[in-house]
Amino acid sequence: MTQTRESRAKLNLFLHVTGRRPDGFHELVSLMTKITLADEMVFSFQGKGVQVICDHPGVPQDDSNLAHRAATRFFTACLQKKIAVAVAGVAIQIKKNIPVGGGLGGGSSNAATVLEVLNTRSGAPFSFEQLLDMGRHLGADVPFFLFGGPALARGIGEKLTRIQNLKSRHVVLCDPGIHVSTAEVFGHHDFCLTSPGKYTIKTASNVLSKGQDIDIRRYMHNDLEAAAFSLYPEIRSTRDEMAHLLRRPVAMSGSGGSLFALFSQEKNARQGYELLCRRWNGGDKNIYLTALQNG
Repeated sequence: MTQTRESRAKLNLFLHVTGRRPDGFHELVSLMTKITLADEMVFSFQGKGVQVICDHPGVPQDDSNLAHRAATRFFTACLQKKIAVAVAGVAIQIKKNIPVGGGLGGGSSNAATVLEVLNTRSGAPFSFEQLLDMGRHLGADVPFFLFGGPALARGIGEKLTRIQNLKSRHVVLCDPGIHVSTAEVFGHHDFCLTSPGKYTIKTASNVLSKGQDIDIRRYMHNDLEAAAFSLYPEIRSTRDEMAHLLRRPVAMSGSGGSLFALFSQEKNARQGYELLCRRWNGGDKNIYLTALQNG
């Protein structure tokens, strides 16, 4: 018996790094939302143990894979709490559509989807808060994908406040074909001077709290861009060319290197998408037409 689920990507519409903790992790404030771009996950519940199969050569299939770790943590928690579940094991097949190492949270989304599916399949032995706690142990972005909907993330990303008033937007997304190391970008950030300018945390937070529809394009900003551009100059050159061709601001998501531009009208977004496809046809860059998922 199998079950198929979509596993959505995310964008950081803005990301401000606010400090560094004694344990080395960075504190941040970020507005995160899912987009319609998604991996496809197929779950099979025959047999015991955990198995992950993925069609992407850059994705591990052993216990270092986040989806594998999520399933293992779920079954371990059941054993520790002496919870009898109908599911003895799971085989997970992942068709990757989300760029790997692109700052779009594909691995974290996969992990969250695994926790949701296994919990539902097992008769919901764990509460939402308990699933969130499992997610926190797997990665900073996993709770967001369990949370659903746009959220303002604080701390290392685990403190989430739901945002109800984000305007729907169409997205032209570019994966420049560079696998970015999150650890290297955060580490290099400490040596880069960044200035958010008009994109201040206070201003953005105040706007989000007003309860009105928000055009977030005014507040697009990412403190990690300077570090990512320094380590991977190709991301900067792609950003600059993309902004010139689309004639609008382009921002980086997460620690990079995926880049995105927002559009009010689908027609204009499609025209931008087709323009980039023609420009970069046959190269290493991948272009996507997607949209913010506000529900």
